[in-house]
Amino acid sequence: MKKRIFAVLLAACTVMSLAACGGSSDNKSDSDSASATSDTSGDGSVQTVTDGKLTVATSPDFAPYEFYAIDEDGNPSLAGFDMALAQYIADYMDLELEVITVDFDGVLSELQTKSVDLGMAGLSPDPKRESIMDFSDIYYEGGQSLVTTKENADKYNSLDAVNSSAVTVGAQTGSIQLDLANTNSPDADIISLPKVTDIISELLSGKMDAAYIETVVAESYQKNYPDLEIVADVPYDVAGSAIGVVKDNPELLAAVNEAIAAAIDDGSMDTFVTEANEQASGQTYEGLLDESGNVQQ
Repeated sequence: MKKRIFAVLLAACTVMSLAACGGSSDNKSDSDSASATSDTSGDGSVQTVTDGKLTVATSPDFAPYEFYAIDEDGNPSLAGFDMALAQYIADYMDLELEVITVDFDGVLSELQTKSVDLGMAGLSPDPKRESIMDFSDIYYEGGQSLVTTKENADKYNSLDAVNSSAVTVGAQTGSIQLDLANTNSPDADIISLPKVTDIISELLSGKMDAAYIETVVAESYQKNYPDLEIVADVPYDVAGSAIGVVKDNPELLAAVNEAIAAAIDDGSMDTFVTEANEQASGQTYEGLLDESGNVQQ
């Protein structure tokens, strides 16, 4: 299922973050920001899937990158620092943001078929994906972790400990973490699931012994599920996240990199990450909405 969600549905923290970008004394002046924005793509020099829009595919099950924040009335809003950065990039390029929510595999498929301009889902710039997308510069540096429960923390406390046929190890389908599981735990019973929330549920219910999860994501879940335990760092050559950019559009890639640099330089990226982590510790929903735009029960 694929849902299209416009910028107006982005979480309040996103809007507040963008407002904060121009309000700090350490950031550019309003006139400087307006000048930077007008330099990029309002003249139509950057081609997008839909004229006047920046179309972004994401998988909203990866807090604090992307998820749904639930307000006090039970209404879900798309949130996360990927979504805040997506809005920043769209504004920087003078385009309207359109977000398509799909499973993680769907993000890769949307880019491969050139149905979207960007894929933002905590993507690592894996060389194996370069045939279906280009990668932006790194916008967030993170790590990879081995996760289990507190009850099993002494038992499954290393990569060697989870490399056994008697151990069930999880990772998200199509992800770098699944590659890490296959590399570091080839003898284990490896189970790939489409959503990180499914993996967390299996861990907490005892149906899964350990899992490979990106560190910042694992830390976010740990706040809401104290029984989770991060037991080991997992070596990985590429320590960071990049945006997937549709192939054969060098002007778009250049514009995205320019916007990323601006977001890092003016402090916006730090604000996005901080606010997303705070919001992810509240009531959230991670997954796709139903046809009416409601949380699936």
